[in-house]
Amino acid sequence: MEKPPHIAIVPSPGMGHLIPLVEFAKRLLTNHQITSTFIIPNDGTPLSKPFKDFLDSLPIGLNHLLLSPVNLEDLPIDALMETKITLMVTRSLPSLRETLEPLLVRTKTLALFVDLFGTDAFDVANELKIPPYVFFPSTAMALSLFLWLPELDRTVSCEFGELGEPVRIPGCVPVQGRDLLDPVQDRKNDAYKWVLHNAKRYRMAEGIVLNSFKELEGGAIEALLTEEAGKPRVYPIGPVIQTGSSDEVNGSECLRWLDDQPGGSVLFVSFGSGGTLSSDQLNELAMGLELSEQRFLWVVRSPNDQPNATYFDSHGHNDPLGFLPKGFLERTKGNGLVVPSWAPQAQILGHSSTGGFLTHCGWNSILETVVHGVPIIAWPLYAEQKMNAVSLTEGMRLALRPKVGENGIVGRVEIARVVKGLLEGEEGKEIRSRIRDMKDAAANVLSKDGCSTRTLDQLASKLKNKI
Repeated sequence: MEKPPHIAIVPSPGMGHLIPLVEFAKRLLTNHQITSTFIIPNDGTPLSKPFKDFLDSLPIGLNHLLLSPVNLEDLPIDALMETKITLMVTRSLPSLRETLEPLLVRTKTLALFVDLFGTDAFDVANELKIPPYVFFPSTAMALSLFLWLPELDRTVSCEFGELGEPVRIPGCVPVQGRDLLDPVQDRKNDAYKWVLHNAKRYRMAEGIVLNSFKELEGGAIEALLTEEAGKPRVYPIGPVIQTGSSDEVNGSECLRWLDDQPGGSVLFVSFGSGGTLSSDQLNELAMGLELSEQRFLWVVRSPNDQPNATYFDSHGHNDPLGFLPKGFLERTKGNGLVVPSWAPQAQILGHSSTGGFLTHCGWNSILETVVHGVPIIAWPLYAEQKMNAVSLTEGMRLALRPKVGENGIVGRVEIARVVKGLLEGEEGKEIRSRIRDMKDAAANVLSKDGCSTRTLDQLASKLKNKI
């Protein structure tokens, strides 16, 4: 019996990395009968229930297995996420090799895919003669920065945040150095060294799959598609978003409540699977929503002064509703619904009553809101989200962005102003018009003859020709 065409995928920890990779694998399976195995590095920490449930729900043809846990106890307590993720992959290479060898016997393994911090796995791929690829789950702007970072590192001597002029990433709107992704803000930190290490290795890839599309990020994608010696081919196949949810109980409450609201009247407020606010900022956001007198559906998490503290485990142990201002829930009962920790984002964004989305600007969330045509309030927290917010407001012009006060907090009056502006003001009307056009463009690129579908076809054909 002929072995099925197959790819191996090494994801970084975190649901935000795993979800788009799974959806990418589903498309390869459905459209091109290419099966996948997710090979997951870990540090021995028990998987969170949402992560485990998600893996257990993978369709037939998509398998997963955990590598032997690696020890990260030698890292300093303040080691950044990018350092941990990269070292988790790097220290898993012997286990990855042991796992891939029998997989090569059982399947026609066409390629090894890693996401943005997994390029050390290329060494194993090359050793086993498997073509290495990058799946880049973020923006074309961020990918353009990664490919350009070695040159930027070579030509700039100071910290990027100290530059007098904006940084001009090829094909992108100019970005202030302080708005570049978090791990490049301190060039002495190990996290910067690991980002640069991975960025240099991108050119070793056979190709880079990008979760974006030209109508959304035209300038950046045009620059990425320009042929250049030593640069891998880029395959823009987005928008790749999650297509379903497993939590029907929590979901049904939110959706029933939305059913009773007027069309386009509700602001959905959510900071993604890893986003948290400080206690002071949580309080100001609550008071700002109340002051705006607009309808809202808010996914609340317990406050934390480390904004990405829940990245690896997205469900805290305290009741988040206990941190809200006294009397807030009673005073806003007619106008708002507050749910703890999680809500079915895709279904909420697709609901006719949802008229806006206050988001942390994670790329998965941005793509979902574009697909559903919902205007945005950009509230970046960490990672590359400040870059995304610049792109959303100044490049795509699909979002409003509240001004941060001198104390580093967005105040309640400013929050109320932006919320009312999005849902009722002229600025919001212009954004609604533009995002409706972008929704149509997203549907078009994913149609049978759309450019993202054709690009995926080209990638699958290239993979199969390696047999």
